[in-house]
Amino acid sequence: MKVILLEDVKKVGKKGELHEVSDGFARNVLFRKKQAVEATKKAINELELKDKADQKRIIEEFEVAKELGNKIKDMQIIVKMKAGAGGRVFGSVSTKEIVKAAKEQLNLEVDKKKLVLKDPIKSIGTHVVPLKLHAKVTSELKVKVEEE
Repeated sequence: MKVILLEDVKKVGKKGELHEVSDGFARNVLFRKKQAVEATKKAINELELKDKADQKRIIEEFEVAKELGNKIKDMQIIVKMKAGAGGRVFGSVSTKEIVKAAKEQLNLEVDKKKLVLKDPIKSIGTHVVPLKLHAKVTSELKVKVEEE
């Protein structure tokens, strides 16, 4: 019997895939646990429409991320920190401060998990922080650290 999986099933397949399974397994396990539905013409058509909609959504998200990435490249935010001799900052500038400054200065909502800081910023000056907007789109945000 052909079935469309509604969720990942171990040793059978992943969600949304079409698989051939035995009639007993389909009726006694997959249908009862609501892990699959029978692959009728209507169900297959709905699956194809859902796949097309998902592809369209993914392309739109990519385009939005690409556009935002181009905007961000030209932007700069300023973070003021107390500093000591030699331009060393007391503490460090973390992703939390960068997100807060971006919201206040640029009116830009950025998720702190998308900022890729290898090490916290501990010196005065301009630093380039990579910003992962999408799986295929990475932009750079300039962070200028000034003495308070």
